[in-house]
Amino acid sequence: MSRTARTQEEIRRFLAIGAVQVAELDLSGEDAVLRPGPGSPPVTHGEVFLLVRRDGLPVGTLLGRVPEGADPATVLEALARQVRVPAPGRGPGAAGTAAEAPVPPSTPFASVVVASRERTGQLARALDSLLAQDHPRFEVVVVDNAPVTDETRDLVHRKYGERVRYVREPVPGLATAHNTGLAHALGEVIAFTDDDVVADVRWLTGLTAPFAADPGLGCATGLILPARLRTPAQVLLESHGGFAKGFVPTTYDPREPPRDEPLFPFTAGRFGSGANMAFRAEVLRAVGGFDPATGAGTPARGGDDLYGFVRVLARGHRLHYTPRALVWHHHRETWADLETQAFGYGAGLTAYLTAILVARPALLPAFLARLPRGLSHARGLTAVRRTGDAEGPEGTGTGSAAPGGHDARTTHPWPRRLSRLQRRGMLYGPVGYLRARRAAGGAAGRPPSGGRTAGGAR
Repeated sequence: MSRTARTQEEIRRFLAIGAVQVAELDLSGEDAVLRPGPGSPPVTHGEVFLLVRRDGLPVGTLLGRVPEGADPATVLEALARQVRVPAPGRGPGAAGTAAEAPVPPSTPFASVVVASRERTGQLARALDSLLAQDHPRFEVVVVDNAPVTDETRDLVHRKYGERVRYVREPVPGLATAHNTGLAHALGEVIAFTDDDVVADVRWLTGLTAPFAADPGLGCATGLILPARLRTPAQVLLESHGGFAKGFVPTTYDPREPPRDEPLFPFTAGRFGSGANMAFRAEVLRAVGGFDPATGAGTPARGGDDLYGFVRVLARGHRLHYTPRALVWHHHRETWADLETQAFGYGAGLTAYLTAILVARPALLPAFLARLPRGLSHARGLTAVRRTGDAEGPEGTGTGSAAPGGHDARTTHPWPRRLSRLQRRGMLYGPVGYLRARRAAGGAAGRPPSGGRTAGGAR
């Protein structure tokens, strides 16, 4: 079969993928409480992607099916009770204990930075969820990135007034927008999220509490689950793992590299994603913030979050992943979106590696020593995954519960075209990064400036 014919067949299978309901079920006490996911209708018969909570905390997911005429709560509760809470100990890839420290009585003052560009409908939904956080002391800063209209500014001023601060950044690029937010933020900890998420009410507390518990912590990341699975693109992406990193709290310590990760810290994608991350402000400023030649909106296409993770680890600070900090993400909706995303992920991966080596040439020997395993890892990332392959170690299959993890058992084959696009993106990434640096006129790599707190940058 020719490549064109294979692609057409892949698209045909893609279009046949059906929608999946999204819901959550809390097993606290004797009576389980079933709720639809954010923005979803009540659960009926059919396939359901279910988040399982215990005492309000996320502990696992499952993919189940509710037969027609059956009670959804009864069926899903029976499946949910198979999900085991992750036991304390060493998590996969962790250099420290996987046990989550209790939330301290006092969490640090936090700034939440949301970069947005001409997406006021999504932004309003995100801001509503952020302003409902149970965190006692925080601010929200919206960075309007390279706006072409005044819609974002008008929304913030009209609907949110003094509860949300508005900052305009005329230079396009997500990393530049985040650096602008960093320069204006007042918090001890700065959390970053996207305008296409809905934050769980406990999100900010869960994401910032580890900083109070660990003075050596430089970065924290959290759990990302799908807000809805209505289109084939959304279902396909989530069936191959989505953005979730599991339900085992994990600490990465550069002084104790994970024994099972010889590529550490260059496999930064394992640490988390930019839609759910936080940094100790003084640490992020000390490493110069994010490289403005990386990220969406630049020729590099992405990699700004991975760059931040590795820079912090390279300075000797720990990074902690916590499933307590949950955001619901609105995945992209179309085949064209997936093509763009696949190429962008590949480009962002190699662009961030290029940026790291430009910023820290001393890391080059360590990178070259890991390069053979890195190439093998890259081939694995872009391999064509078959139906039934598990994206992570926790997958246990459709209709069953994942033991303390994300049930990422694939139920749809991953298209070869998307794998090819990701590999093309990886080849393009260094070129894209260098183009972005030239476009920035040499500004790439300089620390963020401007605003009330820019004096703390190094």
